[in-house]
Amino acid sequence: MQTIRPLSYDGSALMVGGRYSQNSLGDAANSDADGHRINATWISKFADDTFGIALGYSHINGAIQENQVGLYEPRQAIGDNWRPGVPAGTWYSDGIKALRRTGYAERDGLMATLQFRPSNAWTSTLDLFYTQAEQEDTANQFEVHIGDYNGGFGRLQVTNPVINGNGTFTGGTANNVYPLVRGMYNHREDEIKAAGWLNEFNVGKVEVVADVGYSKANRDELNLENNTQLYPMPQLDSVNLAFRSGGFSQLDPGRDYSNPASLYLNNTIYGSGYGKVPSVEDELKTFKLVGTFPAGGWFSGVDAGLNYADRQKAKTQPEGNINLGAQGPTAIAQDLQYTPVNLGFAGIGYIPSWNVPAAVERYMDFRPVDNLAYLIPKAWTVDEEITTGFVRADIDTEWGGVPVTGNIGVQIQHVDQSSSANFWDATQPAGSEISPLTPGSTYTDVLPSMNLAFSLAHEQMLRVALAKQTARPRVDQMRASLEFGVNTATGRPGGSGGNPELEPWRANAFDISYEKYFGTKAYVAAAYFYKDLENYIYTQTRDDYDFSNLLVDYVPPPGTQPPQAIGDFTQPMNGEGGSLQGLELTASIPFELFSSALTGFGVVASASFFDSSIEILDPESASSVGSDPIALPGLSDRVYNWTLYYERNGFEARINQRRRSDFIGEIGNFNGNRSLRYVVGENITDAQLSYSFSSGSLAGMTLLLQGSNLTNEAYQTYAGSKDRPLEFLEWGRTITVGLNYRF
Repeated sequence: MQTIRPLSYDGSALMVGGRYSQNSLGDAANSDADGHRINATWISKFADDTFGIALGYSHINGAIQENQVGLYEPRQAIGDNWRPGVPAGTWYSDGIKALRRTGYAERDGLMATLQFRPSNAWTSTLDLFYTQAEQEDTANQFEVHIGDYNGGFGRLQVTNPVINGNGTFTGGTANNVYPLVRGMYNHREDEIKAAGWLNEFNVGKVEVVADVGYSKANRDELNLENNTQLYPMPQLDSVNLAFRSGGFSQLDPGRDYSNPASLYLNNTIYGSGYGKVPSVEDELKTFKLVGTFPAGGWFSGVDAGLNYADRQKAKTQPEGNINLGAQGPTAIAQDLQYTPVNLGFAGIGYIPSWNVPAAVERYMDFRPVDNLAYLIPKAWTVDEEITTGFVRADIDTEWGGVPVTGNIGVQIQHVDQSSSANFWDATQPAGSEISPLTPGSTYTDVLPSMNLAFSLAHEQMLRVALAKQTARPRVDQMRASLEFGVNTATGRPGGSGGNPELEPWRANAFDISYEKYFGTKAYVAAAYFYKDLENYIYTQTRDDYDFSNLLVDYVPPPGTQPPQAIGDFTQPMNGEGGSLQGLELTASIPFELFSSALTGFGVVASASFFDSSIEILDPESASSVGSDPIALPGLSDRVYNWTLYYERNGFEARINQRRRSDFIGEIGNFNGNRSLRYVVGENITDAQLSYSFSSGSLAGMTLLLQGSNLTNEAYQTYAGSKDRPLEFLEWGRTITVGLNYRF
């Protein structure tokens, strides 16, 4: 990505714009359903066009509005009398929640580009960027545990159970349960500072590029929860359940939960509350030096250079219980109450919503810490230094009368990565349980590549590429965090953590494409790729991990088994072998090719088809994707995209649809870790209308109307099969009106 270059811009300009948007779900709690955006850009040149400046500002405020129903994981086949009233062997979920999430996301961004070109031999460009963002949202939530746990007030009783042909519990009445009304609050602040200084020189016939970059990102979050139940305790309930695929599951309680005076902050069946204070700092320093030299024969030039990147990312996450204050169980005062939210989409009706952080401050005690055994591994730092040297020759020749362009080259990439963290070693004496970890790894990859483009007759193009490719692991996968313990009944150790010795995805790649152009108006293309994956990354459990170093001082408690040296360890690992391939068909067709009466109309469309021989296991996500092998996450078998448009005389109309088949997605769970889900394929439709004035007093003005997610497409996940739904979310459709003006 490159910012605008003011010295390449024709003249000076001032551009301003504004947007106003409205979400179809409407206002709720203390949050509006509307949003806005304003932006301005100024570009100018000075000193006989030797100095240029571009300044930009953008402010965005967007509404967060969401309806959701979600079921607990794991889905499991229950045993006899595990859930009274439900037959043994039935696939069952232990709970369900419905919520209305409300809030806002706000961002301010500033950019500046300063460009200096005193002569044709030197151009210097300084890019500066700053952004600050804030997001706040609250999930106002009704939740019921149906897993035979209600705080110790008797057993669950399910009547009139409905079980489908796949042996899955899909409805009935859960009796003797104790629902909660919860407020789940999240506040996040992000700040990014970035600068880049690019210098381009001509030294004789040699072009030299030197580029220095720096960026730093900080994120601070606050996650709070309030738990309330009907008081005095207990006030048990019967909830009618109907679990649905393709729609909101229903949970219809027998009692009324709309009166905030009846719901008390209390030591509920889930405690009174829990909070987290995550913080992330990510710093990146880069340097690039490239020389372009003249060449002869097949080659028009040769590039040789060096890239260097030094990155450090650190995370901390203090946590703790949010305990009741000295006043004990209490209703939340009226001055902290917001407008009740309507959960009628899930069969519940209205529930209260309130100011969660104010309730914590007034009625509760929250003192997050980071030195408890289960919190120690959540703080870590990852460092990585990547040095890449490369040489590339640009091809510009003819083979057998066919013009050929492209390049051939090689990169040599050296990586030095390490991580530091602490772990809780329960084998050590009291006061010495915290031990440091500083593992890491170094490796070097040689990455040759070739790209060729053959200009064939009749406006046809054939492109062929061969390359050895790598893709870095996620930084959190390389953390040194470690948790382990010993099963005192068997003596077998077990643990989990990151992998600072993780190596990247590696593939031998082949790409070929054919393109046919019809002047400058239309084209059709077909592209095929094949990747022979030598190495890829997934989470697995090893059953041969040697814990000897961690068990040196371990003394088994009296009456327990002595420790074994070998046990199970779950972490990101490198898999070996497999392939990934795909075919993409693309066309851009203006309809005037068929008739002048259709001038201005056209379509741009693509269809992509993917396949992989790789199957992986992810024990951390077994509750949703199962314990059998699964396909690569994120990969849909089919993806379609089309845009129908009309462009003429300043008027533009577009409608776009994006479709993809089911896939395995990677989402954040309650613990802030990534986990896998089966995701139902999406079908998103957007549209836009605009008109640009080209003459008269309004010349330079553009009016627009946009609609996003016009059909209110939902996000749906499931566990293994679609008759076992997990989440169903809708974000509504958004309508936006806007104006741009260029002076």
